[in-house]
Amino acid sequence: MKLNQLARCLVVVGLGAHAAAWSQEVQKIERVEITGSSIKRIQDEGALPVQTISRKDLDRQGIVSAEQLIATLTSNGNGLDNLASNADVVSGQSRGNNGATSANLRLQGANATLILLNGRRIAAHGLNGGVVDLNQIPMAAIERVEVLKDGASSTYGTDAVGGVINFILRKDYQGLQASAFTDVTEHGGGNIYRASVTGGAGNLDKDGFNVMATLSLTDNKRLNGSQRDFVNSFQPDRGLSPDTRGTPFATVFFSPTITAPTYNGATITSANILDLPGGAGCASQPNMAPYAEKLWNSAAASPANQFGCAWDSGKAAVIQQPVKNTNLVSRGMLKLGEHVLTGEVLLGKSESQKIFSGNQISSGSATATITLPNGSVVPSPFRSLAYPSTGAGYQRVWNALVGTFPSLASQAGKPLAFRWRCMECGSREFETTTDTGRYLLSMDGPLPFLKDWDYKVGASQAFSKSNSVLGSGYQNWVGLANLINTGVLNPFLLAGESQTPAALAALDAISAAGTKLYGGKYTTDEYDATASGPLFKLPAGDVMAAVGVDYRIEKYRFDGNNTVNTNDINTWIFNAPFDNVNALSGVKRKVGAIFGETIIPVFKNLDLNLSVRYDKYTGFGSTTNPKASIRYQPFDSLVFRGSYSTGFRVPTFNQLFNGVTESPYTGAGVPDPSTCPSNVVSNAPGCQAVTFNTLFGGRSDLKPEESNMSNIGFIWQPTRDYSMSVDLWDIRRKGQIQSLTLTQILNNYRLFPSAFIRDANGVLQTVDTRWVNTGETQTSALEFSLRGSTAMNGGRLSAGLDGTYLLKKKSKLLNNVAFGPSEIGQFTRSSELGIRWKHSAYMTYTYGDWAWSLRQQYSSGYYGYVPPGVANGNASAPAFDPWVKPYYLHHVSVAYSGIKNLTITAGIKNIFDQDPPFANSYDTNTGSGSSWEPRVADPRGRSFTLGVDYKFF
Repeated sequence: MKLNQLARCLVVVGLGAHAAAWSQEVQKIERVEITGSSIKRIQDEGALPVQTISRKDLDRQGIVSAEQLIATLTSNGNGLDNLASNADVVSGQSRGNNGATSANLRLQGANATLILLNGRRIAAHGLNGGVVDLNQIPMAAIERVEVLKDGASSTYGTDAVGGVINFILRKDYQGLQASAFTDVTEHGGGNIYRASVTGGAGNLDKDGFNVMATLSLTDNKRLNGSQRDFVNSFQPDRGLSPDTRGTPFATVFFSPTITAPTYNGATITSANILDLPGGAGCASQPNMAPYAEKLWNSAAASPANQFGCAWDSGKAAVIQQPVKNTNLVSRGMLKLGEHVLTGEVLLGKSESQKIFSGNQISSGSATATITLPNGSVVPSPFRSLAYPSTGAGYQRVWNALVGTFPSLASQAGKPLAFRWRCMECGSREFETTTDTGRYLLSMDGPLPFLKDWDYKVGASQAFSKSNSVLGSGYQNWVGLANLINTGVLNPFLLAGESQTPAALAALDAISAAGTKLYGGKYTTDEYDATASGPLFKLPAGDVMAAVGVDYRIEKYRFDGNNTVNTNDINTWIFNAPFDNVNALSGVKRKVGAIFGETIIPVFKNLDLNLSVRYDKYTGFGSTTNPKASIRYQPFDSLVFRGSYSTGFRVPTFNQLFNGVTESPYTGAGVPDPSTCPSNVVSNAPGCQAVTFNTLFGGRSDLKPEESNMSNIGFIWQPTRDYSMSVDLWDIRRKGQIQSLTLTQILNNYRLFPSAFIRDANGVLQTVDTRWVNTGETQTSALEFSLRGSTAMNGGRLSAGLDGTYLLKKKSKLLNNVAFGPSEIGQFTRSSELGIRWKHSAYMTYTYGDWAWSLRQQYSSGYYGYVPPGVANGNASAPAFDPWVKPYYLHHVSVAYSGIKNLTITAGIKNIFDQDPPFANSYDTNTGSGSSWEPRVADPRGRSFTLGVDYKFF
């Protein structure tokens, strides 16, 4: 086997920070230029499944952000990883991801997918301390993207369990080019704009140098839930209705200020006067409707709350977060004989807003308290909060109540306890600014003392610094209580009515807008050196090898705001998640690694690749992870490939060091699982609803996860223009670090008895939902890739399909218990949705200066959420169907390059204006999605794209 053939085999190494991976990179470019078509056959020639997306592919699809690209990958999972799924109120592990978006290969989670830029690491997001925010990727400067769909811990260490995505920048660019792009929705909202300028000078081979710079600005506009008709939480016949009585026209709660009345023999807990007999009706107010109490089968169920109204928080939410990204990429390359010195500076700024529904204000009990940072327990500002009889809206409400409940007449003048959605307080907003950067100095070339050996060395520093401040929707807690208790602020306003000028001025005076929420910074300093070349000859060819060292220091800091929520209750801001408990003055870990690999041509048509990496982590000791892969080509047209490797992942800084946050559980009522085997609220002994708090935070005793990954497949290419590949992969993770949902813990009470904290009398006080090392997860799937191309009418027709068919997704919570049922096609609240089949298909016809493209994205259906009232038959939902229908989109585009130096690309995304399928995704606390599933669907609807690229010289 010739040396250049062996060099091509280096693809088995993956996308890497060493010379073998660099050789793969060069090989891919060479192969693409030789083929001269859109058939992507490079990934089919190696021992590992590598998908390559070119600059041309990105432009034709109208992709201007890394998030948009990730959404097209069938190998990417369906978790809370995009801007839409993280747009509303979130809890637990999703907290702090303000304006961030991430990748999630092979359903292993964002923190198990490694993101590289030119083969080297970039910093994790400054707020979450463990996952890379894709907004820092300078997509305008990207030459191509390579997706390694296999474990790579033997090459990179931690993070590379699900796979690797390597964004590769343009290099050796010459000239000056300006680009502009717009993506405008037909129904308004969610528009996307980008402009960029790229300039470069010098030919590296002829002139001995090259300098290049790209400046780009991308602006993703906000999309409100109210701008899309499919966002509608009031569909009780289909099993969907909000579980909230916090409405813009407040709901009266009789306890503790008024003795609860009776109606037809039933004691009434709360009532909204709009829903009383003869009232205007809940639906008379915008985004309000009757409260479907039976649907939730909770302590709030009928008849105690038969006169309740609810509010559509989905329409009030921003379902696509606005994000503005500015990126500057600069690179200089200098040829020193046979060596190349490279300096690179990447700077970025991401400005985002997270905007969701206004605060819900509820009257506290006569004993409501809060705990100050010093441990003191003081009365809550909302203790016995009530609207007084002196308020302007009091008499209208009281008269309506007495009209239905005459027994209340003797209590006239008593203040009204209530639950109210304060629209005048404004939508809650976080404004987050993240500054990112990477400085790199590297050199590569031939080793002077080893014939045919190359080296590559580099030093880099990457950082991500984030800062979040409060926007509208947050007020001083004591001041807000005073405005209500004195009657200045009126919770009982109908549509068209407004607060008095004095009330609005008073609200503005206690606004917390501009207050720092929190901030954080993540820094990675990395030093690497590798060398690769031939060791010795075998009859089938040279044995190739690569050796290297990698040393990095990861640092993380998280800042709270110690000027608010102090021991002085007057400084507290209502419902603002300052997360002061998570403050870290600075933590760091050091990671040292050595690695090596070899490619052995056993026979002329059989190559064996062996690699191993030894890592030593601060606080976790050392770990060794090997990998073996094989490539067998019995015929020119057929290649078999396979690999097996082990992996690991250490906990993130937040998972280790976050403080413990205690929050009251405000969802639908649940019973104590120790006294209620059915775990359903009812009148049965021990099954009454209980109140308790939940704990969330880090655990310093977490252990690293361990994993085993395997891949086996084949590539068949009967002719130059047709190819097919099939890969079967399997990933098994043990000791996986997870934050179990409250439902999981309640349903598995006997497995986690220590999570239930009780008082001296055995009464449940708190449920611990912090991070834990759980039992085991198993995931496997088949991945398909088809490519074809043929001449047609003077042009060329090309087509392709990438698909993933999920075969297995199951888990067990502890090692000594059995696996649970299959999770494929089954709803989960906050983890991965196991979609059975996903594919992305395309067809492109090129003729002269024209290129037309048609693309389809498809996701199969799944079984959605079943509300408790539907599950036990207490609620009537005649149109309820648990099956969420498949989701598909079609896009078309046309590109024209017949004018010198000018390329124009126009397209229509979602040409059939397909709405997301109905999904009962509403949750009491988070509400994200409402009547659709943001982990699967795109809420933007049909949009029109136009891109213009002009090269001045």
